[in-house]
Amino acid sequence: PPGPPVYLDLAYLPGSWSARTVDEEFFQRVRSLCYVISGDDHLKEGILRSLLDALLTGKHQWGTDTQVTLIPTFDSLVMHEWYQETHDRQQELGITVLGSNSTVAMQDETFPACKVEF
Repeated sequence: PPGPPVYLDLAYLPGSWSARTVDEEFFQRVRSLCYVISGDDHLKEGILRSLLDALLTGKHQWGTDTQVTLIPTFDSLVMHEWYQETHDRQQELGITVLGSNSTVAMQDETFPACKVEF
């Protein structure tokens, strides 16, 4: 139902079939300082561009200078293309996309990581 926006520090965007529910209205109502896009799967890849475009459109409606960080947890050609094509718009809206070249080693496993501070 209609109501005031919800403000969060960190929001995980749904994966798989639920990712289809993330649209412009979602980003108008769920206003987060950081959005994590996880779930490197073929279902999300198919709708990733529309999800990313919805972030731009929804964030435009906020009417504030709030900085937003987008944290993808996987590498994607769609993400790279969107980043390149909309970079100027991202800057206008105060959206930063984090990439990670860092690696964390824990026990017998090594994986890419990034650090987010509040």
